[in-house]
Amino acid sequence: MKQDFFKYQAQTTPHPLALEISHAEGSYIYTTNGKKHLDFVAGVSACTLGHSPPRVIQAIKDQLDKYLHVMVYGEYIQHSPIALTKLLASHLPYPLEKTYLTNSGTEAIEGALKLARRVTERSQIVSAKHAYHGNTMGSMSVMGYEERKQAFRPLIPDIDFILFNKEKDLIKITHRTAAVILETIQGGAGFIEPKNEYLKKVKKRCKEVGALLILDEIQPGFGRTGKLFGFQNYDIIPDIIVMGKGMGGGLPIGAFTASTAMMDLLQDNPKLGHITTFGGNPVIASAALATLQEITESDVMADTLKKEKLFRSLLIHPLIKEIRGLGLMLAIITPSAEITNQIILKCQDNGLILFWLLFDPCAIRITPPLTISEKEIKEGCKTIINVLNEI
Repeated sequence: MKQDFFKYQAQTTPHPLALEISHAEGSYIYTTNGKKHLDFVAGVSACTLGHSPPRVIQAIKDQLDKYLHVMVYGEYIQHSPIALTKLLASHLPYPLEKTYLTNSGTEAIEGALKLARRVTERSQIVSAKHAYHGNTMGSMSVMGYEERKQAFRPLIPDIDFILFNKEKDLIKITHRTAAVILETIQGGAGFIEPKNEYLKKVKKRCKEVGALLILDEIQPGFGRTGKLFGFQNYDIIPDIIVMGKGMGGGLPIGAFTASTAMMDLLQDNPKLGHITTFGGNPVIASAALATLQEITESDVMADTLKKEKLFRSLLIHPLIKEIRGLGLMLAIITPSAEITNQIILKCQDNGLILFWLLFDPCAIRITPPLTISEKEIKEGCKTIINVLNEI
């Protein structure tokens, strides 16, 4: 299988981790050699409820017995996408009430950028340095990391950048600006939280000039920060919210939500303002609905901050400079990229899955399933400390 993996499946890096997967359940991934790995990454924040969560699996099976795909998005009335978007609206502040379902987070970013231009009839988009919003041409255009996008230029024009948390840069948001797009918590940059009511100040500046605020919740969303969405920790309401990753409980999905008045603009002038064949797929929407129900009806979201405290109390070591982030969106910062690489690879050898962040070479991702137990947290942290002691 490994030979075929390298021969037939396109790779994203020269050196993938290349674990041969047998099955996964709860907080563990099992390889074909019979070894189990405690998962502190959750498919890069995608498996919110762990692997093979019973409620999600049952929802998928129930829908499979009815039908799969029947029509392009937005034409037929189907239960699961309606129930999902209705439940989302009930947990979001007004006027965030109408949702467009997509196949991925990056596609949702594309839709949100188009919507902002349609609403404002302006072209300029302001993003943040070291931002990551996906890898399609539009979302790459608002990526704040030139090294990753220079080979693919020219990209979408009229994009400007500000430094996250730098208030003086807000003057760059002007009457030319259609939207400011920010991650609520910067992910690839190293899980950087907004400070000193930064997001409120951005929203205030947007209001002054008539621009929209788009918040990318693809990583912080769906309970990972102790709230359903990260922005709910900072007492603001964006104009457009983008989501993905943990939304589907392990299946591919994305969405963007705005007011009814805004979203209805995609229906006409031109018609089909945003279109997708498989967005809102009933099987995937069923999985997302079950995921959202489980998050909002159980204690997993409330327990997230308790588990954060446990992680912080256990991960104390001279080689850990700091731990950034909120809830179960945490990043260990080490003194060097070399140490980070050693920790991730040695921990994998010892049955613990960790991963890198995109732009900070000293950061180690800790984004386990929200369902991870205290016993499992202690087990994984013990492995990390033992590896640090070896180093």
